[in-house]
Amino acid sequence: MLRRLLPVFLFAVLLVAFTGCDSAYYAYHYVPGKTAILRGGYAFAPPGAPPQVERAIAAGNRIAGLPYRWGGGHGCSVDTGYDCSGSASFVLREAGLVQGCMISKEFRDYGQAGEGEWINVYAKNGHVFLAVAGVRFDTGWTDGSEGPQWTIQDRPASGCVVRHPVGL
Repeated sequence: MLRRLLPVFLFAVLLVAFTGCDSAYYAYHYVPGKTAILRGGYAFAPPGAPPQVERAIAAGNRIAGLPYRWGGGHGCSVDTGYDCSGSASFVLREAGLVQGCMISKEFRDYGQAGEGEWINVYAKNGHVFLAVAGVRFDTGWTDGSEGPQWTIQDRPASGCVVRHPVGL
């Protein structure tokens, strides 16, 4: 009996360790029916995704590939380049999930604590990135280029808190 419970116990310990507010790593995991598909640098929402997720992905697609520009995107309108918090603000604002623009450390108090089902915000003082329908939208730790883009590459998230929009 104890031997059968040991794997369940270890899984529970790992689950708590990796989903707490201070996540050490963002790891990509494909979940059928919940994970967006990436093609040519653009993301495509899975069938049946909530409208906010579809709008977030469409917004990310509009600015994906633009250059990194410190302070970019903080004018709360379409810009010629984006920094991390400007791109996260743009995506969430266009999805109807935030008003205005936020800086990276402000995202540490955004929405609800912990991982959500569709959209997660990984925030620390100095950087923020999103996971939308399982794919990462970030301005770094991708293919070597900087600026907002979608990726399925894992990245360290030490020092980040994980937050999500209410209901997503």
